[in-house]
Amino acid sequence: MNRIDQRFATLKAEGRRALIPFITAGDPAPEHTVGFMHALVEAGADIIELGVPFSDPMADGPVIQKACERALKHGTRLSHLFEMVREFRSRDRDTPVVLMGYLNPVERIGLEAFADQAAEAGIDGVLTVDMPPEEADEFGPILKARGLASIFLVAPTTSHERAATICAHGEGYLYYVALKGVTGAATLNAEDVASHLAPLREQTELPLCVGFGIRDGASAAEVGKVADGVIVGSALVSRIAANAETPEVIAGELKAVLGEMRTALDALSKR
Repeated sequence: MNRIDQRFATLKAEGRRALIPFITAGDPAPEHTVGFMHALVEAGADIIELGVPFSDPMADGPVIQKACERALKHGTRLSHLFEMVREFRSRDRDTPVVLMGYLNPVERIGLEAFADQAAEAGIDGVLTVDMPPEEADEFGPILKARGLASIFLVAPTTSHERAATICAHGEGYLYYVALKGVTGAATLNAEDVASHLAPLREQTELPLCVGFGIRDGASAAEVGKVADGVIVGSALVSRIAANAETPEVIAGELKAVLGEMRTALDALSKR
């Protein structure tokens, strides 16, 4: 049982929902990322998704695309992410960290070399956006052998048959994409989300976490009523972008956004 499984077991026992923030590593500059990660934990993060900067983030909207551009401008590479997580682990041995990104940077260093370095750094899971489970027959076992969870996306348009395949290969949690389109899309309908999560619960015991369209405490609470966890990215990354020239205030901005969501989610467990 790795840190992701342990965290969800604890949350389930407490009747609480997971709060999973996403930030892009190296945005607005690499030296700030570890501090931001600690700030997220202080604000109530249960798991951190750390984005790997990539020049062609096809599943992401303009907010995260620009975050990748800012990070890449400073030369942020996959090797730097491993260093960041090692530094994070010097103070935090418990909070799970998931790398989220695209296959190209991983293939550059090799699947096994990537998995070795990720495990050594203290990473707990990997979500490779452009590697579907049907193509993960080689990568999945490599990750599993090193205690790393393979995490997959499920979309509103995913068929029942394909969802079964994803559930069979997935570990850690399933990332349900609440909206059609790219990250940062606008309107979230919790009833629609619930209708899509119900059949997934019949196919898997993995926690179901929902991302895309969660912007504040109210939207987090609505999703938290039907999901095991909520994932927030663009609402945080946009705060980083707005304060890129004054990075010293960003940690406080992130804590304000995430703290509101934490409060709203915890209120659900008290009902």
